[in-house]
Amino acid sequence: MIEARQGGPADAPELMRLRKVMIDSAGGEPAPAGEWQDAGIAILGERLGDPAGPLAAFVVDRPDGPGLAACVVGAIDRRLPSPDNPGGLRGYVYNVATDPGYRRRGYSRACMTALIAWYARRGVDVIGLRASPDGEPLYASLGFRRTKDPAMRLVIPGR
Repeated sequence: MIEARQGGPADAPELMRLRKVMIDSAGGEPAPAGEWQDAGIAILGERLGDPAGPLAAFVVDRPDGPGLAACVVGAIDRRLPSPDNPGGLRGYVYNVATDPGYRRRGYSRACMTALIAWYARRGVDVIGLRASPDGEPLYASLGFRRTKDPAMRLVIPGR
């Protein structure tokens, strides 16, 4: 059985490298490297150092050398309660990524299983994510279901 470990501040550069892998695998033009990665490394370095904080990463190390083969990053936020979430705590999965050479080995499943357990220990009952077509079977096998709520987004110009 593959075991994921909880990531820490030292994993931040690899987590952002894998975030770019995830973004690039979504199709279209590859994401340019840049300041966004440096900003992410800073955020992860700061927030993953707080074991009681609302952000966690779970990772699988490469079996054949340094670096990460797979990761997941998730966060907890408190929203107003609703009938489906009376406590208001909500988890969100930001990043599930596996290096192409390590796919289909169960690494993402191990990372997701560890993150779901972390959410459960923290009292989170509702977890959301955006699924790619490639990832949807994994998430469905873990109990995720499509919702009826359509997502919308506003990007404020000039930001």
